[in-house]
Amino acid sequence: MLKFERTKKEDILRFKPWFEVQNTHIADYSIGFQFMWHKALAPDFAFFGDCLILRELYAGKYYFYYPVSLSGDENAEWEAIGEIEKFCRDNDMKLHFTNVPKGRLSALVLRYGASVSVSDNRRWRDYLYAAEDFKTYPGKKLAGQRNHINKFQKLYPDWTFRPYKKEDEPRVIAFLKEYEGVQLEKEDRLADEEIAEVYAILPHFEEFGIVAGILETGGKIVAFSAGERCGDMLIVHIEKALRGYEGAYPMIAREFARAFAENAAFINRMDDAGDLGLRKSKLQYLPAEIVDKYNILVGRAIDAVQKLPEIETERLTLKPVSDGDEEAYFRLASDVERNRFWGYDYRENMPEIAHKSWFLQSVREDFHHRMEMPIGIYLRENGELVGEVVLHRFGYHAEAEIGVRLLQEAEGKGYAREAVMAYTEYAFSKLGLEKVEAKCFLENVRSAKMLLSAGMRECGKDDIYRYFYRTAEM
Repeated sequence: MLKFERTKKEDILRFKPWFEVQNTHIADYSIGFQFMWHKALAPDFAFFGDCLILRELYAGKYYFYYPVSLSGDENAEWEAIGEIEKFCRDNDMKLHFTNVPKGRLSALVLRYGASVSVSDNRRWRDYLYAAEDFKTYPGKKLAGQRNHINKFQKLYPDWTFRPYKKEDEPRVIAFLKEYEGVQLEKEDRLADEEIAEVYAILPHFEEFGIVAGILETGGKIVAFSAGERCGDMLIVHIEKALRGYEGAYPMIAREFARAFAENAAFINRMDDAGDLGLRKSKLQYLPAEIVDKYNILVGRAIDAVQKLPEIETERLTLKPVSDGDEEAYFRLASDVERNRFWGYDYRENMPEIAHKSWFLQSVREDFHHRMEMPIGIYLRENGELVGEVVLHRFGYHAEAEIGVRLLQEAEGKGYAREAVMAYTEYAFSKLGLEKVEAKCFLENVRSAKMLLSAGMRECGKDDIYRYFYRTAEM
């Protein structure tokens, strides 16, 4: 099972081997991005095989980055996706991917069929440019950039560009302070956070593999840029220039590309964050591609269920437990000894002071959040509640698990078998499931016999459970 850890800033360096070889063309998969936007993202991380898996919490929901394989093995990434599915299923979480590269989108959508919602937020798409274009600004359409550079060189004939060195840090900080004081006059939370992280990342350039360059004139730093090589692209994380030095931005961009984009096919200049002025500027440099970052929300059969069903069998009615049966349901759910085979000890979650209605309210809440589909088992002859049957652990390939429990006086009469068979048929015919699974403790011989008699087939066991399944054709 995946074990996620919260990423601290000192952990980010562990991701470097994966980011150096990533071929997604997405800037989020980089040391600089994860460091500078750590406060906003603070992702968890896990490893599976040779894959790195990141998971961020946004607006109360978890989003799983598309896995990155150290060896570039797409099959390894698929196996990691399978582990993410299992993790979400075991933890009753929605499966939501983010930063899905365009080249992986079709296969991922086909993996889940129709139960997929795809989005692609324009404001977070990266701008990807041909590296050679930034070295020369060729052609008529980039003549404006060449003109700005010519003007800069004419106005400041003593200009120099050179790679940043550690001893330059105090001067760069002074430059950033001047930039911050003049150009961040308006209140902008994102801009404030970004400049704070620029200061924070400066001391880590060498260990992170960040390259940087300084544009000077008259002995004064007028522009500064820093970036990181990932795969076949150079990602520009920082680019700042002082106001009043016309042409400084295209100049620093060109010199940075000439100095550090050797053997790089592309330059990634990040997103525009929805800033229309920045968008216009980035588009004027003629991107080779505006890199899509797809979000995919994968649905399950339970997500479309509006209300719990009512099912009639020869002797039973399966339906939601009514308020009038609160006492009987309490007796069913609170029997610790008998419920040890249920695989759940309610005392771990029950508040110290709780009314008997807590049990019924809890399962209703579980359905409200589409975690499970619990229905009561009633005798048709007298309307008495004698147990409960539940579909839960809904997966992402049309599967779910079934469980059943009875009051002691109702056992030995075949009610569990009848309820399991009826709810399984409902799962196939109404929910469109392909497989219904079940498990029981090794020592629970009675449950194993019941599952087999209900049409289940045993498919394995471990140190704790025996496992069963049934498909529609069985």
